[in-house]
Amino acid sequence: MPSPTPAPSPASALSSEPAPSPASALSSESAPSPESAPSPTPARPRARRTQADRSAATREALVAAGRRLFAETGFADVSTDAIVAAAGVTRGALYHQFADKTALFDAVLEAVEADIARRLAADAAAAGITDPVDAMRHVLRAWLEICVEPEIHRIALIDGPSVVGWAHWREVCQRHVFGLAQAMLEQGIAAGRVRPQPVRALAHVLMGASDEAALFVAESADPAQARAEMLQVLDRLIDVVSA
Repeated sequence: MPSPTPAPSPASALSSEPAPSPASALSSESAPSPESAPSPTPARPRARRTQADRSAATREALVAAGRRLFAETGFADVSTDAIVAAAGVTRGALYHQFADKTALFDAVLEAVEADIARRLAADAAAAGITDPVDAMRHVLRAWLEICVEPEIHRIALIDGPSVVGWAHWREVCQRHVFGLAQAMLEQGIAAGRVRPQPVRALAHVLMGASDEAALFVAESADPAQARAEMLQVLDRLIDVVSA
């Protein structure tokens, strides 16, 4: 911005120098002084992603890619090259986050099991069922509906026990779905709707039965018929433990 032309002093008005032109006088009147001009608002600095943010994003991308690929073709047929390509990261990033492909599968299994528990609990809550025994029946029906989904069938039921070992697979399950089953049985006993008995042992029995039922349905040539048959058996099992 050009500097404003200062107004002539009384002394200079009497001097021999010519008076400023009308154009320069107008410019002097309309241009704001440096003191009166508004200060520009400084741009906010963009928040920089921390190393922890970048690491978490990389891990999330790898788990998402692994989850999709493991569900599509199974653990054995997925290469690490395919995983890093799908995640959009380097092999170095993969091995920085996970010791190997098995460690990545373990993280994927954890995510799948957590989602199963969340979905079943949300479904039961949305149904508004207050009776513990009816809630158990409802959850079993929901479980046999979603067990045919590729990531649940392949990752949680087929590859899980063989890839990470039965003991660790069961440990992961116990952190999520098993806890839901145990809580429902405890509520049923407290309400007088389930016969008093060792809760943890009963939860293991019901979990084993429901996992076998899911495999039966998911691998059947006619899942709808298999589901109907299994629900008849599971309903009778619940009748036996109900008060």
